[in-house]
Amino acid sequence: MTDIERAKARLCDGGFTCVMCREEQTLVSTERGVKPLLSWLTEGKGDGFFAADKVVGAGAAFLYVLLGVREVYADVMSKPALDILIRYGIKAECGTLCANIINRVGTGICPIEQAVAGIDTPTEALKAIEERLKTL
Repeated sequence: MTDIERAKARLCDGGFTCVMCREEQTLVSTERGVKPLLSWLTEGKGDGFFAADKVVGAGAAFLYVLLGVREVYADVMSKPALDILIRYGIKAECGTLCANIINRVGTGICPIEQAVAGIDTPTEALKAIEERLKTL
């Protein structure tokens, strides 16, 4: 079984929101949103990993770039996220591709996706995400 297949299987069977695998290493989280990605980024984890996630919007895509992952699978992925991953040479696949990620109450676009709209670099995106999280 490949690393991406292991990550997808753990995502599906383990009740996790996000899973990253590389060889014998597996990182898992049940936290929602971009929290697990920010934690792994702070810890310096992620380089060369294969990720499976429930939802990937543009903000998460930029964080995956900063993490240095090689491939991302998402049950649901926004078109902006797919474009970001492809632009940075990260293989991407999803179950459902949508125009934008919707916020948790279903009233509009996800605030993290809004925060990175129009941003071109992962470092700028990280700053915008951190600022937006302060207001949520």
